[in-house]
Amino acid sequence: MRFQGWHWSAYSIPKGVTQNMAKTKKLRPEDEKDEFLTEEESQDSGEFRALLDEYFHQKTFEEGEIITGKVLRISGDSVMVDVGLKSEGIVPLMELSDPESIKPGDVLDLYLETMENEEGQMVLSKSKADFIRVWDKAKEYLDNESQIEGKVVKRIKGGLIVDLMGVDAFLPGSQIGLRPLETMDSLLGQFVPLKIVKINKKRRNIVVSRRAVLDAERDKLRTAILAEIDKGQLREGIVKNITDFGVFIDLGGLDGLLHITDMSWGRINHPSELVKLGERLKVKILEYDREKSRVSLGLKQLTPHPWEDIETKFPVGATIKGKIVSIVDYGAFIELEKGVEGLIHISEMSWTKQVKHPSKLVSIGAEVDAVVLKIDKNDQKISLGLRQLEPDPWDTIEQRYPIGCKVSGKVRNITNFGVFVELDEGIDGLIHISDISWTKRIKHPSEVVKKGDSIDIMVTNIDKDNRRISLGIKQLEDDPWADIGSKFSIGQDLKCKVNRPLERGLLVDMDHGFEGFVPVSELEGITEDKLAETFKGGEELDLKIIEIDSSNRRIALSQKILKAEQESGEIKPYLKAEQPSTGTAFGDALNQAIKGKKETEKLVTSAPEEAVSEKSGEEKPEATA
Repeated sequence: MRFQGWHWSAYSIPKGVTQNMAKTKKLRPEDEKDEFLTEEESQDSGEFRALLDEYFHQKTFEEGEIITGKVLRISGDSVMVDVGLKSEGIVPLMELSDPESIKPGDVLDLYLETMENEEGQMVLSKSKADFIRVWDKAKEYLDNESQIEGKVVKRIKGGLIVDLMGVDAFLPGSQIGLRPLETMDSLLGQFVPLKIVKINKKRRNIVVSRRAVLDAERDKLRTAILAEIDKGQLREGIVKNITDFGVFIDLGGLDGLLHITDMSWGRINHPSELVKLGERLKVKILEYDREKSRVSLGLKQLTPHPWEDIETKFPVGATIKGKIVSIVDYGAFIELEKGVEGLIHISEMSWTKQVKHPSKLVSIGAEVDAVVLKIDKNDQKISLGLRQLEPDPWDTIEQRYPIGCKVSGKVRNITNFGVFVELDEGIDGLIHISDISWTKRIKHPSEVVKKGDSIDIMVTNIDKDNRRISLGIKQLEDDPWADIGSKFSIGQDLKCKVNRPLERGLLVDMDHGFEGFVPVSELEGITEDKLAETFKGGEELDLKIIEIDSSNRRIALSQKILKAEQESGEIKPYLKAEQPSTGTAFGDALNQAIKGKKETEKLVTSAPEEAVSEKSGEEKPEATA
């Protein structure tokens, strides 16, 4: 047994006691007052006995028991207490639930941890004493699953600390409520109903749950609501959870799903745009599956359907205002009101512009005016138009650009088959490659005009229904083929310049801006595979006209015949005088004189057609604005 101060032994008697013992004589224990002692000796003996009695009758404690201590003072992070012994006891200040209220003289129940530390102080614990004091009660609450009330005192990592019967208990974050709280601080200082779910005497841990209490209450409410809920009812609930596809609402013991499509007649991207956690909502029961306890809820069903009187609100032909809510490749959707959207098709955006994508004209969120074109109430579709806000410029196109008039325009685009010219803002006409020159075989329009050039043209045709205008450059001048006979004749000798080699002959430049074709069979000493290698363009040749075809606008020439004529005068009898418009008279005259004339006739007829097809690359398209 250990006592405060000294061990019981002869060497542990205090010096003051041994000094008093030395002053006395040997006493007989059977006599309290010996007749042999003097009065002074008898008095000394009484004092000695009092000292012994005080020493041997001090309080005795054992480690692990609960003792009472009186607060002496607060020293730093410790509380010094008097437990009735020579030395003071020490208690950590942090173990006190309300350190600021502790003052000298307060009496505390304390747990004796160590009789004496290195500094000779008794080590005491307030928290352990409190835990031991409530242990039996806590065990009883746990075993009986009883409800107990506690005060939330502070927040720590992972949960809250609750004052439970004077001791700290841990309330985990997952056990605070049925659903996550926006902030746990809202419970600080509040008394909340709890259940003890776990205790550990060795570690002095008590774990409590508020959710267990709420679950029990919820089960009672669930039983009640299941007995009375039905389709079509209006109910109030609290937003429990928000997902991408909808909102879960606590109807009071039973959860229902408010799908995103049933939240608003209008367009929403996420449920959080309309509701927030913890919000109280009035909803309608759309469906109820009693077997699976599933409830489908509706919010938009609390208001009338916006399409019920749609024709009255948005009559055809009316100009309305709306907001662009979506843009797709084929058009833009406008919200006219919640739950009512109309489509402006890309073809209804401009009378004149070729809109490649709706985003070139409108943007999401923009407020625009539009005209109601059509309403389909059954399919809930409204067709709208932007261009109908302005007059259609094609209604007066024939008055502004009559066929045969000469106008000026700007070259907007050049293709293989022609040139697009802008006549007015958004109105283009097409000059086909065949309408650029009467006499030249144009390989590509860029040989004649450049993008951005301002040019003079003539309107040759208007297709109002398809919104197309055909234009021409060559029509600005008279057709030189009309009097071709005054310029050229069959049998005429010419000096020509090679324009370029073609697949079966040469294209040559003639006088007066005309072009002619020399079949490879009419070239002296040249084969088809040597054309491109022999002629690069610009070479001068002496040739003879052997065919003039005014209807097909072709002139054929020959080098061989000219050379043969020069070598022999016998060739003249074979010539036949013909009018230029008859075509192949000169070739017929050579039928017997020139070997291989049949092949020449074939080439003369077909090769110029190849030259024509080479220049355009495709058939003549119709002009389009």
